[in-house]
Parts: sequence; structure tokens; C-alpha cells
Amino acid sequence: MDLIEQFSTDLADRVAATASFTVAIHTGKRPASGILWRPDVVVASEQMLPDDATTCRVAHAGQTLNATLAGRDPSTNVAVLKLESSLQGTLPAVADAPKVGNLTLLIGADQNGHATARLAMVHAVGEAWHSMAGGRIDALIRLATWIGADEGGPVLSLAGGLIGMSTSGPRRRTIVIPAATLDRVVDPLLTHGHIARGWLGIGLQPVMIPDSLRQTTSRDSGLIVVGLATGGPSEAAGVLPGDIVLDIDGAPAGRPRALTASLGPDRIGQAVALRLLRAGALQTISVTIAARPRS
Repeated sequence: MDLIEQFSTDLADRVAATASFTVAIHTGKRPASGILWRPDVVVASEQMLPDDATTCRVAHAGQTLNATLAGRDPSTNVAVLKLESSLQGTLPAVADAPKVGNLTLLIGADQNGHATARLAMVHAVGEAWHSMAGGRIDALIRLATWIGADEGGPVLSLAGGLIGMSTSGPRRRTIVIPAATLDRVVDPLLTHGHIARGWLGIGLQPVMIPDSLRQTTSRDSGLIVVGLATGGPSEAAGVLPGDIVLDIDGAPAGRPRALTASLGPDRIGQAVALRLLRAGALQTISVTIAARPRS
């Protein structure tokens, strides 16, 4: 057997071994894949589930079970399903961090829950980042491939280690939600149904500071208040529409997304100092971070 044929055989064996922890998810709309995280728990791509989903069907190696949506977190794009009964399957150990150029196995499932597969090269890697909704993703891993019904399935190294879960990210690029992120959010989702996020109840837009006030404020730009949630933390603290936020806890106010990213679950109940420009005058207001209301 030559090297190419041996490589092909080894890949087929790797894919066959994923059958125990890869499932298909049927919601009545678009098909998706998932990871059997525990015998009675499936991890899936949150954006692949309908907004009103409460139950679905899970297919695994030809067997079909009912599942209940236990929790979902749009900010990390992770959903957790609770199965009506347990399945047999064991996740592989977590792989080492991939490098650009590494080949990975992107695993999905067909409608009966049998494994599908494709090879995908790692296109880019990077440090931890925050989604548009403020969720922390523990590493950037982008793959040079496209995904469809295999979204939500496991991504493996060629050695068989678990890298994470596939999903479609910004600009429809295929990315991996790392195993570390999945591990961090699964239990809170099972317990609470959601991941608490800090919230100031404020809508902000970037704005340039007038030339006449730049020396006074020591800032060229800030974030202008364009909306306040009724009864929210910022309104209660006395923030007004039209205020320009210059500093947040002493750091220059940059993009609204950066502020959202800084309001993690650990910040709930803490106070944040907003240095404001109001009608040409400077003032500082303390706002207590609350938990974002569930929509």
C-alpha cells in the first residue's frame, strides 16, 4: 500500500471513529449537526436552531431521540440540547492549538446521524476575540472551507483530537468555536438556560469632539448617547441622551463593540465610571452594571 492510499485509509478510520459522538439535528427547518458532549447532552450551533425552538429530534447512528433545548447563547453561538435518554459515545481528548496550514477533519452527520466528513486547512489563527454580541471566543480558528448541514459538528486534528465546533462566522467564513469555549459555557447553559451578560442599558454611536473642546476633554472622539433603556442602569444613574462618553473607567471610549465586550458576567453588580461631556461641561457618573434582560 503506497503512502497516499495509507493516508486515505487512516482518514477513513478517523472518520469512522467519530460516529459515536456526532449527531444530526432535525428542527423541522434546516438540518444541522451536533456533538454528543455527554451521554445525554448535545452541543450545537445556536444560529442553526429556529428562534422559537424548544424541542427537536436528534439522530445518532440510525437511532432517533427527542431532545429539549436546555439553553442557548447567541454571543458564543452555542446551544445545548438535553436528550430524553442517554447515548453511548466518548469525546476525544482536546487537540493542541492548530497552526496555519494544518489539515483538520470537519465532521458532520447525514439525516440518519451517520458521519460525513471533509478535509479543511486552517486558514488563520489568532488570539481570543469577542463576537458582535460580546461573547468571548477563546481563540480565532478560521478554516478554508464552506459548511452546510455539517455546521455544529466536531472539528478534529488529523491525530483525532477535538479542536472545537464548526460554525459560520462573520462574512460567512467558517470558524471553529474552540473546545475551551464550549467547556466554559455548557454547564451554565444547562443550569440557567443562558449566559448572563453585563448591561448598561445605553445606546452609543461614535462621534468626533468639536475642535473647541478637544483641549478641555483631551479627546478627539467619544461615544454619544443615542438611546437609554427605560429604567436601565444608565438612566437610573442620570445619563442623558446627547451626553458624550469620553472615558470608561479611565480608558478612552472607543467602539461600542469594545464596551460590550468588556461587560462580561463577572462585571455584573460592579460600578463603572463614565466621564461625560454634557453641554460643553465635564462630569463623571457612576453606573452599576446589571444583567442584560433576556429577550
